[in-house]
Amino acid sequence: MTHPRHIDFKEIDLDSIGTAEGRVVVFVTPEGQLDQCARRVNRLCKGALKRFVESDGFEKLKTAEGCDLAYPAGMNCDAVQVVKLKRRPTAADARKAGAAIAKAAGTSTVLVLAGNLGQAAEVSLGLALRGYDFNIHKSKENEPRGAATFMVSKPEEVAAVAGPMAAVAEGVFFTRDLVNEPANVLTTDDFAARLAAMHELGLEVEILEEAELEKLGMGALLSVGQGSRSPSKVVVMQWNGGKKGAAPLALVGKGVVFDTGGISLKPAAGMEDMTMDMGGAGVVSGVMRTLAMRKAKANVVGLVGLVENMPDGAATRPGDVVRSMKGDTIEVINTDAEGRLVLA
Repeated sequence: MTHPRHIDFKEIDLDSIGTAEGRVVVFVTPEGQLDQCARRVNRLCKGALKRFVESDGFEKLKTAEGCDLAYPAGMNCDAVQVVKLKRRPTAADARKAGAAIAKAAGTSTVLVLAGNLGQAAEVSLGLALRGYDFNIHKSKENEPRGAATFMVSKPEEVAAVAGPMAAVAEGVFFTRDLVNEPANVLTTDDFAARLAAMHELGLEVEILEEAELEKLGMGALLSVGQGSRSPSKVVVMQWNGGKKGAAPLALVGKGVVFDTGGISLKPAAGMEDMTMDMGGAGVVSGVMRTLAMRKAKANVVGLVGLVENMPDGAATRPGDVVRSMKGDTIEVINTDAEGRLVLA
């Protein structure tokens, strides 16, 4: 599983800036104002930062964009990234700035001189989310990402705000991994196993197999997977962090791990993208992971129907009639309209 870059928060230590390795990030307001950390960087690099801020290059930067001063004299880092941002930015601009930092950083370690910057936690979220890269199936060994350290005036307060956001990033990465996995890896069995493993986070996870689904009368869902060797399943995840006995919020997601269209076969062009037809179930799974990791004070149930829509001698045909759990009969005209059958 892919995890976000490690991010921590520490008090401002001006004397350690010059010896920092990797990359150093400073924030400068659109008016060109430097905070105490930026002023120290400017002194260390003998005025190079101030000269850039007074140049056309800085003027042309849009809000939340950055520019590198490579191999600055007087500092150990490989580059100082200058990010144009207001002292009290919007959450959206702060996240954009974090994304710009992550894009430029690659796998390098990063020292972010946030100081008294408002929305520093949002910057950390943008940095974490932009750092995602799905490369576990590539032949070349992956280079680990370096950590990011935020120097801020009140590290405990910022860390307290950033903690729940880090849980959001973990949930987003979990969803992205599920959506990116090829169908020969993310079978219905593998998908269910990944969800079952979240029991360690405090989720209650129940996996309903085909025999149980048949007893429940879930003929519509079962009809979608009739042509596949991967068994159809329903996974029920529960997070009970709210008031005892309070009605839960229910989230339902479609989890078609691969969709050929069935007997109503899709065109070959673009079919490789049908590994992503389980995105709804992936989102529900990521939300449930985030709720558990941030110990949310809410009662939430997440249900995902996991199937594979394949053509086969046993597959549902156009014109077949199936029955839903509610008891309604459904005539299937096009087997590529399987999503509504899963959710029904």
